[in-house]
Amino acid sequence: MDTTEAPRSRARAGAGEVSYMPGFGNDFETEALPGALPQGQNSPQKCNYGLYAEQLSGSPFTAPRGTNERSWLYRIRPSVRHTRRFTNASYPFWKSAPCLDDHSLPLGQLRWDPIPAPTAGADFLAGIRTMTAAGDVMTQVGMAAHAYAFNEDMVDDYFFNADGELLIVPQRGAISVFTEMGVMEVEPAEICLIPRGMMFKVSRLGEGTEWRGYICENYGAKFTMPDRGPIGANCLANARDFKTPVAAFEDKEIACRVHVKWCGRFYMTQIGHSPLDVVAWHGNYTPFKYDLRTFSPVGAILFDHPDPSIFTVLTAPSGEQGTANVDFVIFPPRWLVAEHTFRPPWYHRNIMSEFMGLILGQYDAKEKGFVPGGMSLHNMMLPHGPDASGFEKASNSELKPVKLDHTMAFMFETRFPQQLTKYAAELETLQDDYIDCWDGLERRFDGTPGIK
Repeated sequence: MDTTEAPRSRARAGAGEVSYMPGFGNDFETEALPGALPQGQNSPQKCNYGLYAEQLSGSPFTAPRGTNERSWLYRIRPSVRHTRRFTNASYPFWKSAPCLDDHSLPLGQLRWDPIPAPTAGADFLAGIRTMTAAGDVMTQVGMAAHAYAFNEDMVDDYFFNADGELLIVPQRGAISVFTEMGVMEVEPAEICLIPRGMMFKVSRLGEGTEWRGYICENYGAKFTMPDRGPIGANCLANARDFKTPVAAFEDKEIACRVHVKWCGRFYMTQIGHSPLDVVAWHGNYTPFKYDLRTFSPVGAILFDHPDPSIFTVLTAPSGEQGTANVDFVIFPPRWLVAEHTFRPPWYHRNIMSEFMGLILGQYDAKEKGFVPGGMSLHNMMLPHGPDASGFEKASNSELKPVKLDHTMAFMFETRFPQQLTKYAAELETLQDDYIDCWDGLERRFDGTPGIK
């Protein structure tokens, strides 16, 4: 338990103040002021420091114990005081499923360079651009893939998303994510997750001119760690490497704004104080961060290679066993040692729809044209795989052990078709010639035995 004496205002949390508790899905407890957390009960008649007790539920009350999620928050004001009369708000580039935007771009394999940087001041919310949406936000199935680029902090503006949890994947520029339950500092090659309904704001860390990255908005069952099956108890993502922030709070009495996304629409309310006023909390419905560099890949050590599902960091299950609402998959640095094997990802068609992004370096199946900050979309049953130059290189290279290094790509993969937004279809960074990367895959068959 963190019982460090905190100043009256925790509006800023420097690197030295930010600390975490390890573990995935744990039941945590933490307090920013000593004695703020009740012991032996959740809702005392009077809480210390004049705090209010409030429960935040992330599952139905009667969910099985293993999936039942809730946290008790001890805050300066109950959150009903953070949601005064709402007015309509507009974020025209943030879309929700079903997304049936009117555009003329036909079906196909698609790839983009990074989205343009903001031409004026834009905070995290204003910098979000939806690329695809899948499923139905009203029935809480599916997901949306967003890119973001921003250059201003959320100072007195706060947000919560009632439609789903947000998995944030920075690509350039570290960010500070101040949630009701504490502060997370997240840099490229790290991720963080904000649970459905949790208030937060995002600020820039370090020097730079733009901060950019990707977001998976998961409408369905929450992300969890995938089962390892025959792999056993170790490797892939390990629970101890997920970090949940300790309690931190803002105590400021100035005009603030709370922005809300609810059933695909946006609302805003004016309040006279910060809503990040949780002084202590305990429970298992929490935000967390994870360093992708701690992922321990598993692969073939003789011939062929496993399916890309072996690189799954987090999965959000659907009602059908083994078929995800959305998977978060990465392609990290790793050794390639398979003998007599075409080592890059093979050509394939898939019932899943794949949205990919590149955080740093090169992707081994597409060494040219897929740049950091870029994106690609290969929708369900559309064929894809290595480009022509990648095929030639992998078909003729010496099969000695090779280290793929200085690379980090990821994929949001869903069972639902990903519908393109008008913004994505008309984006100036869309690569019109992407399909040409396979033109060099000529006929090699001549009817005679032997390898050609």
